[in-house]
Amino acid sequence: MNTTLAASPDIKDTFKIVGIGEVLWDLLPAGKQLGGAPANFVCHARALGADARLISRVGDDTDGREIIERFQARGLPTDTLEIDPSAPTGTVSVTVDAQGHPQYLIHENVAWDRIAADEVALEAVRNADAVCFGSLAQRTPHVVQTVATLLAATRPDALRIFDINLRPPFILPDVITSSLTAANGLKLNEQELPVLAELFQLTGSPAEQIAALAQRFSLRLIALTRGGDGSMLWADGQLVEQSGTPITVRDTVGAGDSFTTAVTVGFLHRWPLAQISQHANAVAAYVCSQAGATPPLPATLLQPFQVPLRKDAVTC
Repeated sequence: MNTTLAASPDIKDTFKIVGIGEVLWDLLPAGKQLGGAPANFVCHARALGADARLISRVGDDTDGREIIERFQARGLPTDTLEIDPSAPTGTVSVTVDAQGHPQYLIHENVAWDRIAADEVALEAVRNADAVCFGSLAQRTPHVVQTVATLLAATRPDALRIFDINLRPPFILPDVITSSLTAANGLKLNEQELPVLAELFQLTGSPAEQIAALAQRFSLRLIALTRGGDGSMLWADGQLVEQSGTPITVRDTVGAGDSFTTAVTVGFLHRWPLAQISQHANAVAAYVCSQAGATPPLPATLLQPFQVPLRKDAVTC
């Protein structure tokens, strides 16, 4: 069995990676932090050396301008951050329990509910080596259509990762099914796998359910995070299990997003699956040990991608 993830005979020095979906302010007990799974994904992708950008929408307000300024300060392009003339920038009220697990109140009728597939966004996905999108941003029919349009414009060989990111009450079976059909990669966690198992009548162990999902939706890659118990990573019929890394958890906000990013970048670099798994778990464990979703990553986690230490390879 081939244990490398070859997508093309040549490996690029820099990959173009696009996130599609929500950007917002997480209103944490310790203060507000830039958030949204696709935004976290793009911030980490930039830190790991990718040419990364986010397709999203902010309000024409102080919060929106601060997001644009934050992206610019970190070297992230802002041409795909649309500005809505009337809807406010998104916010989420976050509380964290004694174990460090976050609880979310996601406010509705905000700018990212109106993301559009304009020509700038379409050009970005046409050139992308990987695109990551989720289910939360697709809580409105408008964004469901926007995401479908953008995914249809990607290259056939592009990695299209569906980071399912279920957040009650925005769990829509039709969106899950259409997203899996459009994707060729899937990221989910241990709470989300049973939801998919029930929806698609999957039986057996988690490994067997992952294999069944891969076959049903012709997926190239599946990543399952299991909190402190580590992860499972599947590609081309091969499954790698990784045990958890003992750490002192500061908070888990953004840990799954950092895992998704590390898996994506490792996949594009055609690393062996076990190496991708080990590095992604190390990145996620470090993020859990720090405050916020996108803390600066230490040199030991950047060096495998030969990323030079620079001012913009830091927290968003």
